[in-house]
Amino acid sequence: MASVEIPDVTVIIGAYEAMPYLIPCLESVEAQTLGADRMEIVAVDDGSTDGTGEYLDEFAARSKVRTRVVHQENSGGPSKPRNVGLDMARGRYVFFLDADDYLGTEALERMVAMADRNGTDVVLGKIEGIGRGAPKSMFGRTLERTDVFSSNIKMTLSAEKLFRRALLEKHKLRFDQQLYTGEDARFTLEAYVRSAGVSVIADYVCLYIVRRDDGKHITQSGSYAMRFDSAKALMDLIAELYPPGEKRDELMIRPFVITLLPQFDHRWLKAAAGTRRDKLDLARPLMEKYWTPGVARRLKVPERLRMHYVAEGRADLLENHLTFLQEKKVPEVIRKGAEGKPYLGYPHFGDEAAGVPAEMFAVTVSEWVDGVRVTAPRGAAPQRAVPRPSFARRVVRKLRRMARGALAGRRPARS
Repeated sequence: MASVEIPDVTVIIGAYEAMPYLIPCLESVEAQTLGADRMEIVAVDDGSTDGTGEYLDEFAARSKVRTRVVHQENSGGPSKPRNVGLDMARGRYVFFLDADDYLGTEALERMVAMADRNGTDVVLGKIEGIGRGAPKSMFGRTLERTDVFSSNIKMTLSAEKLFRRALLEKHKLRFDQQLYTGEDARFTLEAYVRSAGVSVIADYVCLYIVRRDDGKHITQSGSYAMRFDSAKALMDLIAELYPPGEKRDELMIRPFVITLLPQFDHRWLKAAAGTRRDKLDLARPLMEKYWTPGVARRLKVPERLRMHYVAEGRADLLENHLTFLQEKKVPEVIRKGAEGKPYLGYPHFGDEAAGVPAEMFAVTVSEWVDGVRVTAPRGAAPQRAVPRPSFARRVVRKLRRMARGALAGRRPARS
């Protein structure tokens, strides 16, 4: 058991206008099986006016968990509160907990045990969304030790993980206070890369992430320009860590798929003309610098085509592609060559006037087309893990195909 002076875990909570979400958040820390004598809380009230600061003071006065509260002027984002908390932390490990989320009862005990057993520096605990989605692809099974290239952990870069504090201090890792969204992605990815190993707990829900009804969470309220800033910050970090090549391309998947692609989805079709142009302008320098054939080969065809059209500044082709997707049309699978190399017949495949290279339509990672898995020829490109649809979803797809077939069979023959 850790001494009073050095707790096992410092839970760092940055809180802004967090009521009433803060109440179950703090209750979940108090309820930890790790024990009050093995942890501490550092809570930073970031200029709240809704009673958040007062509640933190009341909690600190009565809780068995040692709690220190800092009151500061509003900083505009989560970075400064986390940095203040990290500077004050005394634990062997730190866990950054958002004030509107809460922990599973055994979360910290399991995470500390995992890190101590394996000597790993970062521990990811399974996440469940409350009123919102949650990352899943990296939680297929528990991993005692892994890294950023041997698993899909790069696809979850939120800060709500257990970090060995010695790692953060050794590399002087702090959150970028110039970023107001995506600041945790840069921090967490660097921690992954610098670490002596990462562990994944997949058999117990450690963290529940909550959708706020008031829309005050930064990921709900931030402008789209912030998303491009965060994409640039992460891409620049990856370029600092790795020279051009396979490793850089592999990590670049994350900012392209998670940050840039959503800026060019069905909502782009509905946006005003000025917003469309602005997004293409914001993306242009990133595409020029970091969009490479290696990154392109690692994406599914519909993802790759969207990014290709953005890179080329082809708003017309992007609009055609997004309209095809929005109408839920299914591309034809076209096989060419002796090996039957598969291509997907999205708009402008084979259209010489459009000038889109055929390789943009080639299947290079396994993907599902109308319930059928289409796989690239062996050795075509590095494969990215694609989760198989659930049994229920496969049954629904099969029933839909059967229904379409039955309907076709009932149609009268044309004269």
